[in-house]
Amino acid sequence: MIDKQQVVKQNERAVLVGVIHKEQTESQVKEYLDELAFLAETAGAEAVKRFTQKLAHPDRATFVGKGKLEEIRVYVTSRNIDLVIFDDELTGSQISNIQKELKIKVIDRSDLILDIFARRARTAQAKVQVELAQYQYILPRLRGMWSHLERQGGGIGSRGPGETEIETDRRIVKDKIALLRRRLGEIDKQALTQRKDRGEFIRVALVGYTNVGKSTTMNLLSKSEVFAENKLFATLDTTTRKVVFEQTPFLLSDTVGFIRKLPHHLVESFKSTLDEVRESDILLHVVDISHPQYEDQIEVVNRTLQELKAFEKPTVLIFNKMDLYEKNTFDEWLADEVKQDILAQLKQTWNDKSQGNCVFIAATERRNVEELRTVILEKVMQLYRERYPYKSEFFY
Repeated sequence: MIDKQQVVKQNERAVLVGVIHKEQTESQVKEYLDELAFLAETAGAEAVKRFTQKLAHPDRATFVGKGKLEEIRVYVTSRNIDLVIFDDELTGSQISNIQKELKIKVIDRSDLILDIFARRARTAQAKVQVELAQYQYILPRLRGMWSHLERQGGGIGSRGPGETEIETDRRIVKDKIALLRRRLGEIDKQALTQRKDRGEFIRVALVGYTNVGKSTTMNLLSKSEVFAENKLFATLDTTTRKVVFEQTPFLLSDTVGFIRKLPHHLVESFKSTLDEVRESDILLHVVDISHPQYEDQIEVVNRTLQELKAFEKPTVLIFNKMDLYEKNTFDEWLADEVKQDILAQLKQTWNDKSQGNCVFIAATERRNVEELRTVILEKVMQLYRERYPYKSEFFY
């Protein structure tokens, strides 16, 4: 992995910065900063303060105005702050200018996400994908972020005539990107061979926003122990298990979660991991219905699926965390009949929107698991009948 100064350290005190402009409303920025605070917590930092500013557009030199930057400088100096995190991508010159003013470490949302991915990568494929995304992030920011990279070699003959230090650094990064792409291509070939060896099984993939309970749902359906915790991007590497419902086998895969403002180079690097989504036959779109902006999260996932050209696949919406939804929505004094009416209206609304392809569960409580299994089984059996009719007698 890249050895760089911008890594987030455990127990660092951080402030968060967001800008309200024509493309981001005040309520949206508040929600984005809530998510940024969760990202910081996942990386090991503590968000102790938030700064927002209304601007027609972000300042080209310092992202926020000079007055706001001075306000941030006074706060971080007096409160022993280690880190400032901006919610939008910064250019190399912006990072350099802000760090000169604040005299502390400055990163943006993309850098924070990359840092989390670097910590969570376990397999060779995930490590190469993250490192490739890091170098792609660094390349356009080289001039502003630091003066040089550590070289493998040096001395006489290591630099061409008239070649400046920054040009050498760019060449080193470009060579590294090319090397990582070749290595990723080799790993992808191996992964493709493994997928082809799985035979004529219907493939089902769990997709959804990060931290909605995909891995918990995977454990529930496959009776396996896939790592799950209440942090963003707990799953980076695709996990696939063979599952059998009533003598009908299929392959179930858990995939990396999506998020707003996901760095484009990260999506590009992880497209090979997301091949599991593209090559699947059925998608199980898991939604955290207890989240206040769950509908926005559905839209983020749908847009990402469109990018992956996987949006038209048969999809089942799994509304998870119904226990938390009821806890957050219903007061103790509310009559049971009223609660049932509210739940019935909610289910009817999404039944209409999804044309009946939705299920409401609470994975941690194992609530409504049988209905979920039945819905998945019906979809899988239907595809087997259409695609492999000669297997019908064996399965049914």
